[in-house]
Amino acid sequence: MQKNVFFGAFLCFIAAASWGAMFPVAHSAFKHIDPFYFTIIRYGAVTLLLVLILFWKEGKDAFRFEGKGVRLWFFGTMAFAVYNLLIFWGEDLLGEQGIMVASIMESLMPMISIVIVWLLFQKRPPLFTSICVILSFIGAALVITKGDVRTFFHGTEQIIPSFFILIAVIGWVVYTLGSREFKEWSPLRYSTLSCLLGTATALIIVIGATRFGYVPVPTTDVLIQTGPHLLFMIVFPGLIALLGWNVGVSILSPINALLFINFTPITTLLISTFQGYSVTAFDLVGTALIIVALIANNIYVRLQMNTTSNRRIKALKFRERMSQS
Repeated sequence: MQKNVFFGAFLCFIAAASWGAMFPVAHSAFKHIDPFYFTIIRYGAVTLLLVLILFWKEGKDAFRFEGKGVRLWFFGTMAFAVYNLLIFWGEDLLGEQGIMVASIMESLMPMISIVIVWLLFQKRPPLFTSICVILSFIGAALVITKGDVRTFFHGTEQIIPSFFILIAVIGWVVYTLGSREFKEWSPLRYSTLSCLLGTATALIIVIGATRFGYVPVPTTDVLIQTGPHLLFMIVFPGLIALLGWNVGVSILSPINALLFINFTPITTLLISTFQGYSVTAFDLVGTALIIVALIANNIYVRLQMNTTSNRRIKALKFRERMSQS
């Protein structure tokens, strides 16, 4: 049991650290290749690998949609078209600043999911959780605006790309919430089929953008220059992180796994500093606020779960005593 816990923790750590590393790596690649084709090549390879693994593990019957094709396409599009295309497009438009903005938005996913559940399912979060959400958004605002809110809102070159990244992250949150509708499927099956349909949608978008002359087709020299970047993105943030996170969550439970999201902005900061990115005080303070908010809310949820569990145990014991008397 203890070995399984350590294995689950290792998988979640690798996934979170890989997601933190992918933004600096992608920024380096965007000096040579368009983010649209970068995404398509990356997830085209990931999709092929997932299809082969699913066929090997579960056979051809696992490729049946079972009447859930439309929903599967929608959730896959949210993750592998909306998220993948917009987050890297937004990062590229922001330039060097986009590295930290994308990473910070990524780490906000647990808090954004709370807001979405509140809006869609009318499940109002407790006051303490609401305070943590606000605190995390303040931290994100510090990183995005660098403390200069007035200039940020007066410059469309910052607002629009940041909005793209926000929409991208919301898309991944919707995809994650959608997995609840496929509980009878294995994480591998849901990941593979949703990735297949979502990447197909992204491919159609990229082909359309190419025909309209917005996206240039990468040359052989460009592919050679970005080969190491693509290899890393395919293996770690793509295949290993996607499957590793789902397996890690199944071992540790979502509440424990979410703690590892804190390693995403930390990894980004470390790699960006090594690459020569000028980390500001707003980056550090904003990241710290988000980490504190995530950990504080995690502890609060644990305490609430323990309190509820203790109440149920006391209620059961009381019923047993009443039945015996």
